[in-house]
Amino acid sequence: MRIWITGGTGFVGTQLSERLLNEGHTVVAVGTRAKFDGVRHENFQYVSADTTREGAWQEGLRDADAVVNLTGRSIFKYWTDAVKKAIYHSRVATTHNIVAAFQADPGRDKVLVSTSAVGYYGDGGDGILTEASPRGEGFLADVSKDWEHEALAAADKGVRVVISRFGIILGRNGGALKQMRLPFRLGLGGPLGDGRHWFPWIHEDDLISAILFVLNEKGITGPVNMTAPNPVQNRTFVKALGRAVRRPALIPVPGCVLKTVMGEFGGVLLSSQRVLPVKLLDAGFRFAYPEIYPALKHLVEG
Repeated sequence: MRIWITGGTGFVGTQLSERLLNEGHTVVAVGTRAKFDGVRHENFQYVSADTTREGAWQEGLRDADAVVNLTGRSIFKYWTDAVKKAIYHSRVATTHNIVAAFQADPGRDKVLVSTSAVGYYGDGGDGILTEASPRGEGFLADVSKDWEHEALAAADKGVRVVISRFGIILGRNGGALKQMRLPFRLGLGGPLGDGRHWFPWIHEDDLISAILFVLNEKGITGPVNMTAPNPVQNRTFVKALGRAVRRPALIPVPGCVLKTVMGEFGGVLLSSQRVLPVKLLDAGFRFAYPEIYPALKHLVEG
């Protein structure tokens, strides 16, 4: 297949490109950098473009068999009005432009795997959240709603649309674990607030495998939770991470302090999301890292 990856220069996009190339596909990655040397392969091409704007980059999408949309500004920062606007615009405008570039082609199977997030569910407390659960409240839930709405419009052009709702990605060189590893190695890690909120995580290898799985499984459409099948409470996660790095994880961060330092985003870090990947499990997907400690041990020692 000829597969385009928007937002293809991040740690997820880079790993996905390498997996697809190893399986014999042609990959076109789109990013905002002037140049990108992170992937070297004869079947890899890089396109520099601002995907929030219409442009020549859209023409190439018409020949794509699949598009994986990973574009989006990071949410891991203090949310000023400008930051929130960038978070929203980078996701919604890019997705709108991708769908606008598609042409109806009834004789050709085409798939769009467009990222969303478990932020769609808001704060779910201890309740189990599946793909059938309703949208929650809050900024990320509102962003996800509009983000997904733009992607689902591609179905009107005969495109199979999969909405991949990412959990918190644990990776060696990116994602949440990269930021947490140093303080935990220094013995400064600990639970956030009371640590009882649920943490919907996924190992980077399983995330890449899940994306490849939905690309190939033609019966899968709509939202798909890309989270491990065994979510854990934050206090269980930090205990497992402390064990993996062989350091105590006993220093809590009070919720009031977190909200003072991080503002609105600090409240999001205390949200509880007990998310289950029902669609993946029902379709037969097998997780290599379904449990938190083996996943963290592999990432820390790998």
